[in-house]
Amino acid sequence: MSSSTKTLIHCTLSQIASNMRRSDGMKVVRTHIYDWLILMLLVVIVTLLQFIHPYYCFIGKGMMTNLEYPMKSDTVPFWAVLAYAVLLPMVIFMVMCLWRKDSYDLHHAVLGLFYSAAFTAVITDAMKLSVGRPRPDFFWRCFPDGKDVYDRWGNVICHGTKSVIAEGHKSFPSGHTSWSFAGLGFLALYLAGKIKAFDHKGHAAKLIVLFLPLLVASLVGISRLDDHKHHRQDVIAGGLIGITVAVFCYLQLFPPPYHAQGQRPYPSFEELESVAENVPPRQAAETQSESRLDERSSSTGCISSTPGRSSQDMESGGR
Repeated sequence: MSSSTKTLIHCTLSQIASNMRRSDGMKVVRTHIYDWLILMLLVVIVTLLQFIHPYYCFIGKGMMTNLEYPMKSDTVPFWAVLAYAVLLPMVIFMVMCLWRKDSYDLHHAVLGLFYSAAFTAVITDAMKLSVGRPRPDFFWRCFPDGKDVYDRWGNVICHGTKSVIAEGHKSFPSGHTSWSFAGLGFLALYLAGKIKAFDHKGHAAKLIVLFLPLLVASLVGISRLDDHKHHRQDVIAGGLIGITVAVFCYLQLFPPPYHAQGQRPYPSFEELESVAENVPPRQAAETQSESRLDERSSSTGCISSTPGRSSQDMESGGR
């Protein structure tokens, strides 16, 4: 590729990056106003689901064998889930915004995180209410005095606190686990894209950034088993729901982490592709390679250092 073409590409990429960094945050939000309205609708749905009574499935005396675990307090309270699965990723997104000065990146990261959490909450709560599976400690929720009572069909007749009994019918799937994987799974994908974890350069240490959030989410799921709040199937299902929703929400706003431009949101990524399309076909492959240098091109000058030479001389090596 000629030096004049390289200079033109560098200048164009630098201007795109500069425009993206100076873009008005509220303008970005207005562009995605319908996405935010749908998000608010999801929040309303999640709120309404909290007032719906769960399904009370049949629980006979012979089923109590796996439901007689003692009641324990939560090792990880729900407010902590909100802190590490939502607030912590937002803090990291803001730090990245201050470093990269890219409002598109901050907006898309926050929007994707909120959608991941909201979608997961709707799916999880709807399944909890529909299935009505009893928790491992249901016996003591139903019979706090230890005296079990059954009707003529063999179903339980609970005499415990109504709210405690209702909560005891929300075992499947695990909400703590699904929310943990929804938030931390999204964060793991975001960080993997930013550090180019899959750039085929053999830096295995980058995988720590990817697996650490997933490890934390997994440990939260294990804590739900230790607290006798969920069965194994509940935790596995919750983890699968959370990570699946996180992947879909991330890929809706960002390219895959293994992509050459995976560290950028789609708006800036599309701008770079439009630049490559304007280059002649024989130079397209080299243009894509040059586009990866845009982050370092801000220090590259846009004026040729040899103004007295014609473009023909520059291409022919100054013969």
